[in-house]
Amino acid sequence: MMTIGIIATAALRETLENQGLPADIRIEWMDQPRPVTGADAIIDFVNRQDMYPAEWITESSTPLFINQVDEAIEHPPAQFIRFNGWPGCWERPVLEATCAVADIKMKAELVMANFGKKISWVNDIPGFLTARVVAGIINEAYITLGEGVSTKEAIDTAMKLGTNYPYGPFEWTEKIGAARIVKLLTRLAKERPRYQPATLLLKEAEN
Repeated sequence: MMTIGIIATAALRETLENQGLPADIRIEWMDQPRPVTGADAIIDFVNRQDMYPAEWITESSTPLFINQVDEAIEHPPAQFIRFNGWPGCWERPVLEATCAVADIKMKAELVMANFGKKISWVNDIPGFLTARVVAGIINEAYITLGEGVSTKEAIDTAMKLGTNYPYGPFEWTEKIGAARIVKLLTRLAKERPRYQPATLLLKEAEN
């Protein structure tokens, strides 16, 4: 039986449990990072790198999954695996992730297979692929709303019916958080101005 340490808020833990977790994995729940005896992997959904025990950085060969979407990790330790854990993305059978070490990749794939997921190894770029697309759609939706073309409810309904996405852009914003979306868009806009956050989205992120 695998032992997996999961760092999550109480609300996120409830969400993950409601979505269903493997019965044959022992899960050690944490609200903040701490050593986990015999752990086969650690999954950090909250991204609390500033609180990691020293051995996680310097001594461990245990795969450490970090939900950091908006930016690459500078000079990551070998066992670090950056993944896309945004709402609506973790639920998919394919998990976007990046890691530079072949042995850690193999371990990571075995871990995620127990969750019924296949890892899609992608380039180590801000936003991966899916989050870039989602953030762009959300931004366009806020531009459309600002132009008075339609309402939030109508845009959400149209997007779900037209694309079969699990959420509409405004529903997705509520789940992900406007501030996180703005952070990614601002980072992407440094290279491509079309990602410049919409005025209404910026205002929502400030509230």
